[in-house]
Amino acid sequence: MVISNNKTVADYVTENIKTAHVFKKYGIDFCCGGGITIEKACAKNNVDQATLEKELAEVDVVKDVIEDYDKWELDFLMIYIENVHHTYVRESLPIISQYANKVAKVHGHYYAEVVEINQLFHEVANELISHMQKEEQVLFPFIKQLVQAEKEGIKNTTPPFGTVNNPIRMMEHEHESAGNIFKEISRLSNNYTPPEGACNTFRALYAKLEEFEQDLHKHIHLENNILHPKAIILEKKIS
Repeated sequence: MVISNNKTVADYVTENIKTAHVFKKYGIDFCCGGGITIEKACAKNNVDQATLEKELAEVDVVKDVIEDYDKWELDFLMIYIENVHHTYVRESLPIISQYANKVAKVHGHYYAEVVEINQLFHEVANELISHMQKEEQVLFPFIKQLVQAEKEGIKNTTPPFGTVNNPIRMMEHEHESAGNIFKEISRLSNNYTPPEGACNTFRALYAKLEEFEQDLHKHIHLENNILHPKAIILEKKIS
């Protein structure tokens, strides 16, 4: 992989999704906060830039065609986001809710952090359910309309919300909120490390929360760094 001072963290992940694992390793946000250079990201997170760049350069340059999201058509990308990431969220929320409620009830008297984790999780769960509905009912249908208008060579009609920028700004604000909540959950759980001797439900909760956060980062990356910028360009192109 070619290292460049002009590329942002998001650029690297868009070019090769496998770089996300490197950034995750060093605690660098590649989704909501991915619009900064490597230099700034390293300074912000107290990471040695030379070490990070060395690991990025060593990332396998052979990309999986299936994961070359930047080359996908926007309508296909949205189908993928809904079928993979939205489905994952809807299937995982009730499972994590059961774990979180039980662990908070049984162990909250000794591990106070799990009570707060339970509260934060249910807060972000409610936010995500509402968020996905807005994407599926407002933003995604309009982007699909833009794609169809381009294919037919016609100008698109102005939506009630004025421009695609408006729902995008709202979605990205909500992405940032969800990301911040999971940062706090990660901090409270000591980066999802269960205490010594923790029961299986306790361990399952932390493992599932970590898995959920990783999926959320990828989910937000696909929208913030690929879908949204391309939708904005497309709207301008056919206006």
